[in-house]
Amino acid sequence: MLQLSGAGKRFGTKLLFENVNWLITPDERTALVGANGTGKSTLMKILAGNDTHEGGLDYGTMQRTKGMSIGYLPQDGLSLSGRSVFEECLSVFDELRAMEAELEGLYAALAELDPESAAYQTAANRFSEIDSRFGANDGYALDVKVGTVLSGLGFSKEDWERRTDEFSGGWQMRIALAKLLLQKPDLLLLDEPTNHLDLETRNWLEEYLRTYPKAYILISHDRYFLDVTVNKIIEIWNKNVHVYHGNYEKYLTQKAERRAQLENAYKNQRDQIEHLEAFISRFRYQATKAKQVQSRIKELEKIERIEIPEEEPVIHFTFPQPPPSGRTVVEVNHLCKDYGAKQVLREVSFTIDRGDRIALVGANGAGKSTLIRMLSAQEGPTSGSIKLGHNVLAEYFAQDQYKVLNPEARMLDDISGTAPKIAQTELRSLLGCFLFSGDDAFKKLGVLSGGERNRYALARILVSPANFLLLDEPTNHLDLRAKDVLLEAVSSFTGTVIFVSHDRYFIDRVATRVFEVEGGHVHVYPGNYEDYLYRKENGQALSGALPSSNGLKRAVEVEPAPAPEPGKEVKDVRRVNPIKLKQMQDRFWFLEEEIPRLETSIATTEAALGNYTSADETERLSQQLDNLRGKHSALSSEWEELMEQLEEQSALT
Repeated sequence: MLQLSGAGKRFGTKLLFENVNWLITPDERTALVGANGTGKSTLMKILAGNDTHEGGLDYGTMQRTKGMSIGYLPQDGLSLSGRSVFEECLSVFDELRAMEAELEGLYAALAELDPESAAYQTAANRFSEIDSRFGANDGYALDVKVGTVLSGLGFSKEDWERRTDEFSGGWQMRIALAKLLLQKPDLLLLDEPTNHLDLETRNWLEEYLRTYPKAYILISHDRYFLDVTVNKIIEIWNKNVHVYHGNYEKYLTQKAERRAQLENAYKNQRDQIEHLEAFISRFRYQATKAKQVQSRIKELEKIERIEIPEEEPVIHFTFPQPPPSGRTVVEVNHLCKDYGAKQVLREVSFTIDRGDRIALVGANGAGKSTLIRMLSAQEGPTSGSIKLGHNVLAEYFAQDQYKVLNPEARMLDDISGTAPKIAQTELRSLLGCFLFSGDDAFKKLGVLSGGERNRYALARILVSPANFLLLDEPTNHLDLRAKDVLLEAVSSFTGTVIFVSHDRYFIDRVATRVFEVEGGHVHVYPGNYEDYLYRKENGQALSGALPSSNGLKRAVEVEPAPAPEPGKEVKDVRRVNPIKLKQMQDRFWFLEEEIPRLETSIATTEAALGNYTSADETERLSQQLDNLRGKHSALSSEWEELMEQLEEQSALT
C-alpha cells in the first residue's frame, strides 16, 4: 500500500534516520516509538505527505498505491471555525451530501414531470442510479454515524450545535479526530491521539480502533493504549528502524533480548579482536611469522565492527520520605459544592487513610478537579466539612501549576533551593529525565512553554514532597520515560497520594483505591482501575456510610459475601493483621508480573529447542525448560491460593 525504500532524513546537520525500508500493508496496526528527538513525528509527516516545507525525504524513495487515502492527526496546531461541530463533521461527507441534494432535486422534478415524457424517464434513471450509490455508501445513516463518533469522543448533544471556535485547543483536536474517524482513510496516522482525551473517551477510542477496517499507525506515550491497539512496533533507534512483532509489552521483552544478544556478540568480537591484536603485536618483528602476521592483519581489517549505541540512562528517583502523618489523613463529611445554580457535588462523605494512593476518575466536568482543589484548600465547599488529620502536610499540583513559578528564576537554581540536600548531579539527572538536558537546566522559567513549565513543576514537587500529595493530571506532557520515573517514585512514596490521571497504565500500577465522581456523588472502589471496571460492571462496589470510632461517617467499600451453598462446609476465615495483609498483596502483585515473564521464557526456550545445534545444547535447554515449567506450576498454585485468601479478606471488610 505504501513503501519506503532506503529512506533517510536530516534535521539541519543532525541525521535522524537512514536506510529505512518499510512496507505498510492494508492491515497495518503499528506504533511508532523512540526517544525524544529521534524523528517519530517527522517520519509521520513524511508518510502523510505533510513534510514538504522541510523538503520531505533527503534520501531514498516513498511509493504509494494509486488512489489510496491518508488521514493525519498532528499533536496540536489545528484550529477550526465557521461551522457548528455537527456541520464540521458532516463536511467529510460532502460528496454524499451532494448526492443527497441531487436526489431531493430529482424527487421534486419527478413530481412535476409527465410520467410519459422522455424527461421523466431520464430523471427516473438518474434517481435510481444515484439512490443506489447513496444507499451503498450508507448515505441514509450519516447523522447516526456523526452522532455516534461525537458521543464516543465526549461531546454532549448540546455541544453538537455549538460553533467549533467556541472550543479550546484540546476539544478542537477531538473534532479533528472525529472527522478522521468518519472519513475512514486507507491509512490513518495519529500523533498522540490520547493527549486530550479522558479515560472514558480513551476506552471508546481503543474499541473503535480494534474494529477499524483499514490500516493505522500511532505515536503515543500511553502504554496501555498501545498494548491493546497495536500488533507491531517500529522503533527509531540508533538512526535506524527496528521492527518488533507484538504489542508494547512484548516489544520491551524482545528489545531487552535483542540488546543482550548484541552485547554478547560485541563481547565475542572484542575477544576475537584482542586475540588477533595480541598475536600481531607479539610476532610483528619475527621474520618467520611474517606470513601469519599479515594474514591476521587482513583478517582484522575485514571485521565489521559491532557498535553498541549508548542508551538513555535509566533514572531511578526516590522521594525524600516525609514525616509521617496521623493514621487518618482526611475526613470529608456531607460535602456540597455549587457554582451558582449548578450543583457539582452533593452530600459527599469519605475518609482517606495514611498510605492510600487514590485515583479520582470520572467524565470530564464531573467534578474531579473541583474535589481535589477543595481537598487542597484552593477553594472552599458550599457546605459540609473537610478536616485534615494530625501532622498532615499537603502539596497540590495543578494542571496549570506553572503559573505559580517565578519566571525570573533559573531552573537549576530554583530546584536546588527547593531541595538543598540533594546533589546537583542528581537534580540534573532528574531534570534530564523530564526532558531538560544540558544547558536547559540554566534557562529562566519564564522562557519555557506552558507544558515545559508544568513538567518542571512536577519534577520540583518530587524533590521535596509533603506527606499528602494532591496531583491533578501529573502525567500530562510526560513521555514514557518520565512517566516511569514518576510511577516508580509514587509507588515507593510512604505518604498519601490522591491524583487525577487519564493514563490507564499509571492508574493500574499506582492506585490502591479508586474514587469515581459521578452525578454529584463519590463512589469508592478498592483496588486499581482494572478492579474498578470489573466491580462496576458486575455491580459489586457501592459506597456506603458506616459510623467510625469517632462517630463520623466514612466511605467504605461494600461487597456482599456470597451465601454458602447448601450442605457445603463453611470455612472459618479470620481477619489477618494489616502488615500481613500488605505482604500478601505485595506477593500477589509480584506473581501477577512474574508468571507472564516465566511464560515468555518458556516460549523462548521451546522455540530454541526447535532449532537443533548440538546434543549438549539440546540437553541444557531441556533441563532449563523443565525447571521453568516447574517454577511456573508452583507460582501459579501460589497465585491461586493468594487470590482466594485475599478475596476472603475482602469479604470481611
